[in-house]
Amino acid sequence: MPKYLIEREIPNAASLTSEQLHGISQTSCGVLRNLGSEIQWLHSYVAGDKIYCVYIAPNKDLVYEHAKQGGFPANLVTEIATIIDPTTAE
Repeated sequence: MPKYLIEREIPNAASLTSEQLHGISQTSCGVLRNLGSEIQWLHSYVAGDKIYCVYIAPNKDLVYEHAKQGGFPANLVTEIATIIDPTTAE
């Protein structure tokens, strides 16, 4: 199943409180439950004015539908071609 990197532009994202991030996460998980098992949130990175999320989904349309139902942006959705790390050099 494809993995996607989602870029969400959220002003002052890095300044969101734990409570705000908790609420956003709860909203996301609720939408994911409603959409079914084909889409899965792996993790996210909060940095500056953006949140970068990694999802598994059969297609981009389902990722965009998740964002629409959740009420949060999905400014850029890119399929991840491959993952590299230090072990790639071995």
